[in-house]
Amino acid sequence: MIGDFTDWKKRPALPVVAGQPIALTLPRAAWVEYAWLDADAEPFADPDNPQRSLNPWWPYPRAAVIGEYARHPLSLDTGAVPGGTANRLSWEGQVFAGTRRAIVYTPPGYDAAQEYPVYYVQDGVAFYRTGRLGDLLDRALHAGLIAPAVLVFVEPGDRNAEYYLNDRYLDVLVQEVWPRVEGQYSVSRTAQGRGLWGASLGGLISLYLGSRHPELFGRVVSHSGAFIAHPDARKGTEIDTTTAGEWLRERLSAAPPRHLKISLDTGTLEWLTAPNRRMAAALADAGVPHQYREYQSGHNWVTWKTALPEALLYMQGK
Repeated sequence: MIGDFTDWKKRPALPVVAGQPIALTLPRAAWVEYAWLDADAEPFADPDNPQRSLNPWWPYPRAAVIGEYARHPLSLDTGAVPGGTANRLSWEGQVFAGTRRAIVYTPPGYDAAQEYPVYYVQDGVAFYRTGRLGDLLDRALHAGLIAPAVLVFVEPGDRNAEYYLNDRYLDVLVQEVWPRVEGQYSVSRTAQGRGLWGASLGGLISLYLGSRHPELFGRVVSHSGAFIAHPDARKGTEIDTTTAGEWLRERLSAAPPRHLKISLDTGTLEWLTAPNRRMAAALADAGVPHQYREYQSGHNWVTWKTALPEALLYMQGK
C-alpha cells in the first residue's frame, strides 16, 4: 500500500503479508488517500473502494474517509454569485522550452482604472479547475469578506525541474509572465501587492523565491509545502523530498523573511506534516507575520481545497 503517508513513490510502501491485515490508525473526521501496488510495483485503484479522490494527475488514488470530513463553508458551492473573467494566455517558452500557458482571472467588477493585488499561482490548471480558487474568490467577494485581487494561474512544464529550489523559475515569471500580465491588466508592480501561491513543490518554490526577493514579493501562500529539499538534491528531473533535510527552514531561521506575510497549512496525515510544523515554529520564533493551520487529511486536493478559504481570508480579508 502507498498513499499520503508514504510520499506515494519515494518512501517504502507498506508491505502486504499473506493472511495479515494492514492496520492504519486515523483520527476522527479524517480523509486520507491511498492505492495498491501490483507485483511490478505499479499502482492501481482499490477495486473494493468506490470513493475517488480529487487528484488531477493520477487516476488510481482512493480515499478512506473516517466519519464526516469537515469542509470550510466558503468551499461549498451554495449558489450562483457574480463571477470573474478568465483570460487565457499562451506563448513559446524562452527560459524552459515548450509552450507555456497561464490563466488570468480578474474579479467581478474589474476596473482597469483601479490597481489590484496579484497572486501568481503555481500548478495553475489544478488550482483553477480542481481547487476552483477563482470561484472561491467570487464567493468571498460576494459575501463582503475580502478585497478584490487578480489571480494568475501559471502552468508549469516540468514541475519537478522548475519548482525544486530553481532560481530559473523566477526568470519565467519576470521575463515571460509579468510582461504579458502587467502589460494588459491593472495589477500591482510593487512587492507589497504581489504574492506567490502554491501547494507541495509549488509551495516550496513560492516560499523560496518570496523569501529571497523582498524587492519583488510581499505575500506567500503555501499548502503542504515540500520543505524536505536541498539545492544539491536535484539531479535533472529526479528530486529528493524525503531525505534531503530542511535546508530552506534553516536558511530562513538564519535570515528571517520579515518582509513577507505568509500563510502555511498542512494535512496531519502526510509525510510533510512535521517539516511544515517546524517551518511554522521557525517563523513564529523569528516574528515573521504568518498563520499556520492543520487539517485532518493528507497530501491531496481535499486538504488544499479545504485550506484555500482561510488562506484567501488571511491574505485579502477586510
